[in-house]
Order: sequence, then C-alpha cells, then structure tokens
Amino acid sequence: MKRYLNKELSAKERATDLLNRMTVAEKMAQVNCYFMTKNDNFDGLKKDFPFGVGQISALEMRNNYNIEDDVKMQISAQKIVLKNSRFHIPAIFHMEGLSGAYISGATSFSSGIGRGSSWNPILEHNIGEIVGRQERALGITNTLAPVLDVTRDSRMGRQGESYGEDPTLVSAMGTAMVKGLQECSFGRTTQAVAKHFAASQSTLGGIHGAENEQSQRVVQEVYAKPFQAAISLGNIRGIMPCYASVDGLPTSVSRPMLTSLLRNSMGFDGLTISDYVAISNAHSVQKIGNTYTEAGLKAMTAGLDMELHFKQCFNDELGKWFKENKADIEILNRAVFRVLKAKFEMGLFEKPYSLSGDELKENFSVPNDKKVALDSSEESMILLKNDGVLPIDSSKTKKILVVGPHAESARYYFNGYTHFSMLEGNLAAIATMAGLETKNDGSIKVNTIPGSKVERDNEKFETVFKKLNPSVPNLLEQLQKDFPEIEIKYEHGYDIAGNDYSGFDSAIDKARGADVVIMTLGGKYGTGSVATTGEGIDSTNINLPECQDRFIEAISKLNIPLVGVHFDGRPISSDAADSKLNAILEAWSPAEMGSQALENILFGRTNPSGKLPVSVARNAGQIPVHYNHLNGSSYHQGESVGFSDYVDISHRPRYYFGHGLSYTEFKYQNLVIDKSEITSDECVNISVDVSNVGQLDGTEVVQLYVTDKYASMTRPVTELAGFTRVFLRVGQSKTVKFILKASQLAFLDEDMNWCVETGDIIVSINKNADEVVLNDKFKISNTKLIQGKDRALYADSIVLGDENDA
Repeated sequence: MKRYLNKELSAKERATDLLNRMTVAEKMAQVNCYFMTKNDNFDGLKKDFPFGVGQISALEMRNNYNIEDDVKMQISAQKIVLKNSRFHIPAIFHMEGLSGAYISGATSFSSGIGRGSSWNPILEHNIGEIVGRQERALGITNTLAPVLDVTRDSRMGRQGESYGEDPTLVSAMGTAMVKGLQECSFGRTTQAVAKHFAASQSTLGGIHGAENEQSQRVVQEVYAKPFQAAISLGNIRGIMPCYASVDGLPTSVSRPMLTSLLRNSMGFDGLTISDYVAISNAHSVQKIGNTYTEAGLKAMTAGLDMELHFKQCFNDELGKWFKENKADIEILNRAVFRVLKAKFEMGLFEKPYSLSGDELKENFSVPNDKKVALDSSEESMILLKNDGVLPIDSSKTKKILVVGPHAESARYYFNGYTHFSMLEGNLAAIATMAGLETKNDGSIKVNTIPGSKVERDNEKFETVFKKLNPSVPNLLEQLQKDFPEIEIKYEHGYDIAGNDYSGFDSAIDKARGADVVIMTLGGKYGTGSVATTGEGIDSTNINLPECQDRFIEAISKLNIPLVGVHFDGRPISSDAADSKLNAILEAWSPAEMGSQALENILFGRTNPSGKLPVSVARNAGQIPVHYNHLNGSSYHQGESVGFSDYVDISHRPRYYFGHGLSYTEFKYQNLVIDKSEITSDECVNISVDVSNVGQLDGTEVVQLYVTDKYASMTRPVTELAGFTRVFLRVGQSKTVKFILKASQLAFLDEDMNWCVETGDIIVSINKNADEVVLNDKFKISNTKLIQGKDRALYADSIVLGDENDA
C-alpha cells in the first residue's frame, strides 16, 4: 500500500509521501480553486484543471432551492476532480458560514454583531456545531467563519459581521464557534477559516479594503488577539487574510504578517487561503508586482497557500517558473504540503462526497436546531431604553399600531451573510460583494428610494423569499396570530432610507386611539443595491434615515407610548429616538426566528439580556469612540490638556459598550480578590455575589474589567478581562468566580516584546464599560518577558449555584 493511502499514518506523514510523488503541474493544481456556477456542466473544470484542483467554491449553491441540487453539484464536481487527478486527490469544498450555510433548508442565525450581543460563548459553540454539521453533510469542509475582526467604525458596512469592538469578547465568542465548527461527523472534519487577518475593520474612512494606518503594536495587541485565541485555544486550521494594506503591504502578500507574525510569533500551523481575488487585487489595484505572476509568487513566498476563487496569480506561468528554477520549488512544496495535510486531516480521501438520501435527511437538521436559533435571536436583542412601557401587558392592551417596512417583510431579518440575502443579492440591480461586485459604468439604471441610492423594493424579492422561507412570518403576522384579541393594525409610514414623508399622515391618523405604537426602524443589512449596509456598502451617515427621524418627531406629538425596534448591521444612533421614544429595542438581524423572539421580548415572555458589543457613536464625526482607548484619549482627553467635549456634542458615546437593560434588577456585593500580590506566573481568583432583587426572573451578564494603574507604556483606561451569563430567579443569589492569570495583562513593551510588568492592577465589576459597581486591586510583584502565543487571553469563569438550575 502506498503510504499516503495508509489511514494509520499521520496526516503529516501521508502528505509528505504524496507530495514527493507529484509533478509541478499537479502541485500547482492544489493551490488553485474552481468556482462552480448554477447549472454548471463543468466543462471548465474538465478543461482548465486537467490535474485536479485544490478547492471548489460552493458559493453558488445559494441559487438552488432544494438540497438535492446541492448534492448533485458536489458529487458531480468531486467525481471529475478525482478522475482528473492521477492520485485521486479530492477537492476541498468551501462555503460561507458566518450566519449559516448558503444552502436551502440550512438554519439561519442572527448577524455576528447580534450574536456578540449575547455574550454567550456556549451558545456560539452550539451555533458553530450546527453550521459545521450542515455544511459537512454536503461535503463542504472549509467553512469561511468565524469573522474575528475587531470593529470600531460604524461607517463600515461590514460592521455587522463582527462580534464587536473588544478583543476579549471577540476572542471568547470566536474561539467557541471555531470549536463548534471543527467537530467531526460522517467521517469528515470541518476546518474553520477565520477572517479577515488582521485589522480589516480599521481602514481609512471606514472604507472596505482601504489602507490601514494602525501601528504594529495596535495590530498585535488588539486586532490579532482574537486570531491568537482561535489558534492557542481553538486549534483553528484555516486563516484568511484581509484585503487591506498594513504597514505598506496588502496582507495577502505580506511576509511580515503571514509568516513573521502569524506563523512564527503566533504559532499558526494550518492553511492560509486568499479572500476572493485578493492577490489579483494586490497587483491590479494596490500595484504590487509588475505582473499577476509576480504578485502570485510574492503571495506564496509570504506564506499564502491557496488562491480563491479562480486561477489568476497562482497561474501556469508561475508553475513554469517553479519548473525552470526561476522560483524556489520549496516555496511551492510548502504550500502544497499544507493543502494535502489539511485534506488528510479533514478525512476527504476516505469521505469525499456529500451525504444523500435518508442519511442526509437524518443528519442535516435535527429538532434542536430551531431552538438554538430562537435562543440566539432572543439573546442578541438589547433593551437600550425603557421607561416602563415594556413589557406590553396584553391583558390591558386593546389596540396596537405597527409602523415601518420591517414589520411587513421578514426579509429584513436576514443579514448579508445568510442564504436568503445571498440569493436576494443576485436579484439586485448591482452586486456589492468583494470579488463579485458589479462595476456600474452608468448603464445600469436603478429604481431608487427618493433621497437615496438604495434600490426600491420590488415584488420579486418577496416572491423569492416566500419560495425559500414559506414558514417564516413577519412581525405583523406573528403578532396578529398570537394576539387575536388585540386590534393590531399596520401602516408602512416610511422607508428604510431617504426622505419620503408621504406616508406620515396616514400612519399618524391611524395611531390615534392606540395604546402603543411599535415602530420598526433602521435600514437593511444585506448585499447588493437593495441594502443600506453590508459588504461593499459603507456610509458616512451612521444615523437613522431622515424619513424615520422626522416621523418619530411627528408622531411623538400624539403622546402615545412609542416603542422602537431597530434592525440593521450597525447600532441605532438617533437624537430623535433617544429623546422621543419610550423604549428602544436593538434587534440587529435576528434571522428566521426573529419575529417569535421579538414577540417574546416585547410581551415579557422572555426577559432581554443582550449587552452592547460596541460603543455607539452619536454621529460619524465622533468615530472612533471605543471604550478601551488609551489613557488621555477620547472621552478621557478632557482630563489632560484638552476640553471635555466637542463644540457641538459630547465626547462620550451615545451608549456605552456593555450597556443593556433588563425587566428586573440585579445587585452586586462582596467583591473578593484572593491574593493582594502575585508573581507574573501566577493567577488571582476574583469572586462577586450577584442577586436578582427585581420582580422577574432574568439573566445578567457579569462583566470583569481591569486597569493597569501605571505602566511603562500608555495603556487603555480599562479593558474587559472576562464575562459570564448568570440566570437568576427572583430573590436568588449566586457567586461568580473569575480566574485571572497575570499573563493576560501582558502588553508589548518599548522594544516590542510581550511583557508582564510589575505594578498595581485595578479590578472592577461593571454594569457597562463606564459604570463601575465594585472595585479592588492587586499587585504583580515582578516583571517578566513572555511569548505572546503563550499568554492567557480571557479569564475563565465559574458560576456557583448554576448546577441547581440544570
């Protein structure tokens, strides 16, 4: 038996043996990708990849309406790949997975920023397991998730993909999803591909893919931290670099980023995969290399292993360079070894095909999947404001008016990285996804919403949605079905963008006599010209559209209780909403279970528990306004040489990171730190008692923050160190214990070495990043240099008493 076929050997041993048998042409095939299309006859796969291919994009499964067509696509393509390859090397199939697979019938989940609002890594692990299982069932073993971007800019259309602005929160949530994704079933293992390494969402002007001016210190301490957690704690097997230039080099061709930092310093030993057309973009737009081939060699030399989504820079000419020794063959060997090793780790040689028939039906979806989706939708929602109007008492409510486009179509609940949104984007006049963008030279005429560039709604979008999701109700349908005794009326009122006020009078007239008005607010987080935010849809205006602000001002004169429910990929920011609405519920993009989750919270069946994963800017001119800024900066700059506010608005955010209200009240007491002094190798145990002193059962997110009082470098004013969710019945108390290692407090010193430094550390338990409830301190007694990859990344936690609620 050939050694590479021996399942008893390690993936490394099998890959080494197979690599030594391959020609240059066969090796080049392994670093390339084929992009399947709808109704593909695979002539291009047969002709252009005569030696097989490394990867196949399963993205266009989004166009199928039944899973049987997906099975047919995968099996047909894989059979051709195996036939073309002399060694029958199977292809890796990849698919997006941020909010569920682009597969008909796959479970869809809330957006990344919504799930970050849950502060629930356990739930995130369960979501990862579902996404990985459903994709593995279709033969897809590279899931392009999680997004580990740290986001500090609401102008960027992709903010909704991230878990939030804090690297500790993103680290914990992302690592949990990695672990869930990379579980094994059907004899195959998914390899998660985290993106977008690193500092993707800190580009100039909030423009996707633009230049990045962050220092290496900030890149490593902040933006690379979630990737370090995924590597150190999640054993992640795949990384995708971002489009942006960092330190003057597009990341996809940057040896300092992909080898010096990612592999040598951070210890990553998996597969690096380019974002769609990222290498060719480095040449044609960012002007790297004289030719596509030169850019390709620079990328592979830098440490990039595979080019997606079609062959352009890892091309035949580059293969010729390797064959003729114009380029070092070991560069190619290194990349191909990693590809082959990944395929053996995935189990593809033994299980290359999709499941089918009864086996597929039994494993693709299981009954608990919908429950996980509902839990995720509910926990993603944040009660930002409430004067007592929520929860709505159905026994005392006779008439409700529901206003706004989001209430009459559940399409708005599906974010830009859900299956439906991808399918909807194909129907839009203009596509905006990177690598698939429509370049409009003016010949494409778009029927837009007045006062905006957003494509006007069209029946075709709703028709496709109903075909794909016939059982998903909108909010209006959900309310009318479950509360037939209440008169629930609807008015469109206004749109998701622009300045059309023509629907105001009708809506205001119908509101007269209502006990409460529920207004759905915000834009559409999606893809293409139908969306107001999403990939390739950046904005200089982060506030509610003019028509919605004006409507709030107008209807508030009726003095009827007003509840705002906000849908979008960025948080709500509105002076009118803050001053005029009685309650504001941030709903993000709650996906298929969104209407049920909203109803449960609005009527008090579920107590809201979400917390903001970002600080909310008052307007775009205030960005950045993240809470963990350096001492003497942002809204703490007034303590220094400056003034406490702008001339026109406050320095402070509209809402603080970690903010979120409940229908009950929680009390903290008895903060205890078990040691007053530790060495740089030790840890402290921090405990606090939490009690529910309100009138309803509820869940509190306990937030632990640390501050380095004085240091050799300017440090953040405070930083999230750990967190945990605690469910408490009325009158119940529990003790939360955090284990904080000194190495978690390490930072890069003046010489760019990771250092645990002597000094006082202030520990606090907060309601949000600005509201300290309890605090104390301990001291680190000695200074020590450490390896950054070995440092602790977030504090572990234990809730004493949880076992009684099991």
